[in-house]
Amino acid sequence: MIASVRGTVLAVGVDHAVVETGGVGLLLLCPPRTLAELRVGEPARLASSLVVREDSLTLYGFGSDDERGLFEQLLGVSGIGPRLAVAMLAVLGPDEIRLAVASDDLTTLTRVPGIGRKGAQRLVLELKDRLAVPSGAEPVGAPPAAPGRAAWADQVNAALVGLGWGAREAAAAVEAVAPAAAQMIDQGGTPDVAVLLRTALRSLDRP
Repeated sequence: MIASVRGTVLAVGVDHAVVETGGVGLLLLCPPRTLAELRVGEPARLASSLVVREDSLTLYGFGSDDERGLFEQLLGVSGIGPRLAVAMLAVLGPDEIRLAVASDDLTTLTRVPGIGRKGAQRLVLELKDRLAVPSGAEPVGAPPAAPGRAAWADQVNAALVGLGWGAREAAAAVEAVAPAAAQMIDQGGTPDVAVLLRTALRSLDRP
């Protein structure tokens, strides 16, 4: 198991980073929050998890050991694969996931694209006795944070800044994709941060 990677950041993409360590450039798939903290040419340490499949070896990177640990616990839930586990950490922080599971808060869990009500119920059933409730958590029954524009906008903005765009450019790109996010909400869904980030990057590439 590769528990962590430390080295110089060679590249940061929409869903991945390349970190050079020991003369080898390792590609790690990462949540947007993690990517937003990385800067090309600067040193970084990523907690990591190697997912082994019959036809692939895929390395996932996280900003903290806590995120890595939760990612691996999510993989233990039936029906949750690596991509969906990363999507959960892209939309919700580790403590948000723990609190939602402890509180049977299916509404919060279904904010994650790809998690329906049955999937949320399975998460609660399989993880409730395995995840510690975060310290300072709100009591059970407290209303979940509203999945309004601020959540997706902050994540897209942070990812753009992490990719090297200036604050003004990032803000303009977030405004450019706001109608698409609003349409996702109007259709009864949750803004897909990965899709919005790709759209924002395309808007920045226009002459």
